Amino acid sequence: MDSHAWTVRLYILNLAVLITHEIDSAYWEEWKLFGIPGGIQLFNLFNLALVLVFLDGFRRLVQRERRGYQFSFLLVGAGLFAVVAHSYFLAIGRPEFRLPVSLALLVATFVLSVVQGIVTVQALRDGDS
Repeated sequence: MDSHAWTVRLYILNLAVLITHEIDSAYWEEWKLFGIPGGIQLFNLFNLALVLVFLDGFRRLVQRERRGYQFSFLLVGAGLFAVVAHSYFLAIGRPEFRLPVSLALLVATFVLSVVQGIVTVQALRDGDS
């Protein structure tokens, strides 16, 4: 399997894990954790926009557009941001995201984001765009 095919597979898997994390975030009322006004309404609209952006990025990646690889890096960054932010909150003793599946989603996001970043770099080096 070439690096482009791996990039596509990792992108969709990482996106699925991040969307599931965002569902989990609604349970934990993440907007309160980050001090975001607007409650669940704004949180849902924000997540809708994110899903649409990343689905468009997936479409572009599948079509081997260079911009698709940029979206891959954007998704990697979003995943790593989520992991760093939640690791900070866990480190300072916040009670949110301490259930086993919540933690597993964060670990999976970290692993997938790192691997996706490496494979995306390799795909660009291989000239897959």
